Amino acid sequence: MNINSYFYDPVKRNVSLIALCQAFSVTGNVVLFTVAALVGQSLAAEKALTTLPLALLQLATMLATIPASLLMQRIGRGRGFMVGILVGTGGALLGVAAIVSQSFWGFCAATMLLGISNGFAGYYRFAAAEVATVGWQSQAISLVVSGGVVAAIVGPQIANLSKDLFSESTFSGSFVAIAVIFVLTLGILALVEFPEFSRSQVQGEGRPLGVIMRQPIFVVAVLGSMLGYGVMILIMTATPLAIVADAHPFHHAASVIQLHVLGMFAPSFFTGGLIARFGALRIITCGVLLSLLCIVINLLSSGLLSYSIALTFLGIGWNFLYIGSTSLLPQTYTPTEKAKTQAAHDFSMFGFVTIATVLSGGLFRTLGWEAVNWAGLPMMLIVLGAIVWLRTQHDYQDPVKS
Repeated sequence: MNINSYFYDPVKRNVSLIALCQAFSVTGNVVLFTVAALVGQSLAAEKALTTLPLALLQLATMLATIPASLLMQRIGRGRGFMVGILVGTGGALLGVAAIVSQSFWGFCAATMLLGISNGFAGYYRFAAAEVATVGWQSQAISLVVSGGVVAAIVGPQIANLSKDLFSESTFSGSFVAIAVIFVLTLGILALVEFPEFSRSQVQGEGRPLGVIMRQPIFVVAVLGSMLGYGVMILIMTATPLAIVADAHPFHHAASVIQLHVLGMFAPSFFTGGLIARFGALRIITCGVLLSLLCIVINLLSSGLLSYSIALTFLGIGWNFLYIGSTSLLPQTYTPTEKAKTQAAHDFSMFGFVTIATVLSGGLFRTLGWEAVNWAGLPMMLIVLGAIVWLRTQHDYQDPVKS
């Protein structure tokens, strides 16, 4: 491939720039998730509140998805993403101030602002599909999600190098690094040429949301992303607890999670091509089967190798479910209906992720590791059943398959 001709192609250049914005966004999140619990532990007077800042971050992300989508419909993708970046920058700087002043509730406010920023950043994948040409949307979505590979490698290193940047306030440097990442993202975003929304897209109403959500394709898309993401979070969150409980050292748990994160994002380099060739439903089905295989391995064995293989399968399964479901969604709405449909989808997805995050720790502590995995089994079977149901619809043709 001629790299010059690639970047002279306006579509591919714009998608690549959006993918870079996504890579920076996820890198900031990796830094945040690496240090947030430790910061919460150091600031909270009541140690039971240690993970409250992360819970509030997830909640803020969920609550921001609908207003973020509607705002972008009014002012455009570019300006909307800029709003999200500025909110995130404010959150990062507030995080620095909270750490320096030893304010736990200030830190909670900071993570909520960062969560709002994440609510905006979640639309990068849809923006990539919108700037892509017909037939290349799934590859564009896949390329944007692949930005997580950079984050998986670079994020922990940035967190480690920046945490002691200011010796008098450990971890404040990590939030300075997050603020710098946001500023760099703003510069990249300014280079992207987003298509303008038409007057009908901004002012039109389209069909009622209830009608859109009753479409079989929408049902499968939202179940695939919502339950696929939920099962991933459910098992991933409890895995380090299970590994340490099995008397493995913590660095083994960190290695397993790193393999999992690479499994989540590395397949993105070819997932879009697989969808274009085989269709979104087949890739979603593969994601379900890989997630089920993870559950089976976890239920049958608890060795370090088993954890590593299972969590890698779980990451790849999430990738196929997430990108496949996102690729299906544009088939369910007209341009006028885009904002509210995408908002409903992401609100459902992040809402369930928030529930799964809370459920994971509670299940592990009360019923054990096996219960966490058994809880994921019916979720994947529901997605599988929805796919079978969609294929029985007489007028259905996989719209992504070329």
